[in-house]
Parts: sequence; structure tokens; C-alpha cells
Amino acid sequence: MIIDGLAIAKEIRNQLKEEIAEFDNKQIPPGLGIVMVGNRVDSATYVRMKKRACNEVGIFHQEVRLSEDVSQEELLQKIVDLNTDTAIHGILIQLPLPAHIDTNKILKSVSREKDVDGFHPENVGNLTLNRLEDVLMPCTPKGCIELLDKYNIEIEGKHAVVIGKSSIVGMPLSLLLLHREATVSVCHVKTQNIKEITRQADILISACGQAEMIKADWVKDGCVVIDVGINSVDDENAKRGYRIVGDVDFDDVREKASAITPVPGGVGPMTIAMLLKNTVNAYRSHNTKTK
Repeated sequence: MIIDGLAIAKEIRNQLKEEIAEFDNKQIPPGLGIVMVGNRVDSATYVRMKKRACNEVGIFHQEVRLSEDVSQEELLQKIVDLNTDTAIHGILIQLPLPAHIDTNKILKSVSREKDVDGFHPENVGNLTLNRLEDVLMPCTPKGCIELLDKYNIEIEGKHAVVIGKSSIVGMPLSLLLLHREATVSVCHVKTQNIKEITRQADILISACGQAEMIKADWVKDGCVVIDVGINSVDDENAKRGYRIVGDVDFDDVREKASAITPVPGGVGPMTIAMLLKNTVNAYRSHNTKTK
């Protein structure tokens, strides 16, 4: 079974569009502030996709574009401005930031209530403590769980193996799976005998950023495979000279998996859908508190 992230994301966007159309305060729609530093081509592409998705569902967006050599103080001031702007309900800092910027300090400066990426220490703490009613969850992990739920894939009691321990995907995703009563193993660059662990997985989620690393002999028959990876590989037959692949060798693994996400078209669209959902939730929470 191919898990169609594009279709599920479209369904979520349609639901959000209907919700936004029914909000009482039509003159102040949900607003997303997008901060981008520098001119990275990949970052610019992701920002365009996010802005297009906002337009589709009716979320107002404001982009703050800063030069590569912006000072940390100026960047922090821009975030303060967005924190106090009543038209902005969510703030997205497009990563990565330049090397001279303290990324942790920047992410911490975003108001917790507007932290639609789920990176603020308080949101991370609430996620860790399973206080999910009071947390904006990181978009990619949230999207992975949503895909499993939409396809009625059981999490409770299953052995889930996560490859990658980043604070953006691997760590929060492992926590979400634990909170859903899965038994969770986390593999990373120092893990020994990694195939012995991945072959035990009922659910295998890869977020390691290594193109097509996961082969058929890494998975057991009937495993559910969620591929978070987005990697470019040279391909002289492709129009752009390269193609996008995941961490999983899709053609090699698909016959053994009971369900698998493609790349592109799997987790990627869900990440943007969850960003929109978090922005609408932040808007709703703000309106509830101000009534």
C-alpha cells in the first residue's frame, strides 16, 4: 500500500479552508510571519511552497527577508516585532540560519504561543511531559503520526524504530510514538548493528538524510515504512540534472513493506499541512484568550 501524503494533505487543507471561512472575525484572518535569512535556493523554494499553501486556505502571511550578514540583534528585533504584531498568530523561522547566528537563541525568542514549528523550549518540555493539549507540535513528526492515523495503522504496542535523533524530527517523533504506547528504538550514527534493530521494526521511520540508504534487507516483511528523507541525487536523464529521493530505496523496499510513503509525495506535503494547522490552532487559541 502506498501512503498518499499528497491526498491526505489536500484533505486537511480543504478542511482548514472551510474552518477559516466560518471564523467570526473575518477582518483579522489567521496570520503567519515567515522569517528567511539569506538566499539559499532550497530555503526560498520551501518558503514559496508555504506561502502558496497559506494563500490556498486563507491564511495571511508576512515575509521578513533579511540578508545573509544580518546581525543577531537585528534578527532578534524582527522577531520581537512579530511577537507583538496582533495580525500575526504564528511565526516560522526558515532553517538553517547562517553560522554566525545562534539558532537556539533565535528559536527561543519566538513567543511560545506563536511557535508553529514547535521548537520553543516550553513547547518541547510540554511535548516531553505528554501535555499535548498545551503544545504546538513540530510539523514533520506531527505529520508522520497523522499519516499513520489516517491509514488506520496501529501504533499502540508496536515496535517503532526511528532512524535519526535530531531535535526537529527524530527526538520529538520518538516522544509522540512513546506517548501513543509504542515501544521505541532510536538509531543514529553511533548505533552498532543497526540492521539488527531495524529488522525488528513494525514501524520504521527514517529521518537520517542519507539517500536511499534503507534497503530491503533492513526491513522485515510487513513493516510500515515512513520515509522523512529529502535528498537530491545526480540524474543526467532528469530535466534538472537531478532527482529527489528519500532515505529509503523505494523500489527495493516496497515489496516487503505492508505500507510505505513515496518521496516526493509522502511526508513532505504533510509537513506544510501541519504548519497550516498549527497556525490555525494558534489563531483559535489567541481568540479564545482575548474574548
